[in-house]
Amino acid sequence: MIKGLKAQLEQNFSDVILDCESRFDELTIHIPADSIVSVCKRLRDQFGFEQLVDLCGVDYSEYGGSTWETKQASNHGFSRAVDGAGHTEPVTEGLRFAVVYHLLSIQHNQRLRIKVRLDSESPIVDSVVSIWNSADWYEREAFDLFGILFDGHEDLRRILTDYGFIGHPFRKDFPLIGNVEMRYDEEKKRVVYEPVSIEERTLVPRVIRDDNRYTDGER
Repeated sequence: MIKGLKAQLEQNFSDVILDCESRFDELTIHIPADSIVSVCKRLRDQFGFEQLVDLCGVDYSEYGGSTWETKQASNHGFSRAVDGAGHTEPVTEGLRFAVVYHLLSIQHNQRLRIKVRLDSESPIVDSVVSIWNSADWYEREAFDLFGILFDGHEDLRRILTDYGFIGHPFRKDFPLIGNVEMRYDEEKKRVVYEPVSIEERTLVPRVIRDDNRYTDGER
């Protein structure tokens, strides 16, 4: 079934598909950002993908980093942040961000993933709310957490963080402790924002390894 769909997509979208890959019975197509609306309309109307089940953002700025910056954990073993596909250089410029769309065809019992890469300086892509209403909150979430803009969205505002929140918490360069903290001020009778009062520290994962390389052979 996946092979048949893959062949159909490659034939019908040969002018826009940058890559089409299938892994673990899942099909993913990569397309340029300026083709997202036209491709999605055809997928809905001609291929029966009537439902958008999810839309999310991705930040590739630290993708494929060789190890975590820790002082106590080992630099090898199953707990290390190493990409098995061989990617070793983090993405700091160019196509840093991506938007991933997960589609479902109920009538054909098929699923499809679309991936669009976006520029690091101005991550913007056309909204697909006019195609699937469910994209409304998903696009607001991606804007809130990653700072990705969706052109044509009529109500693009934060949905998870506070109205006065600064920055986008799912970006890899956003500090784990945040930039500010909030509390209720009795004198001012309102919530106030202040610089965070805790010190930033490096988290060291506590990992239980069953690999014999990390045991003395005794049980």
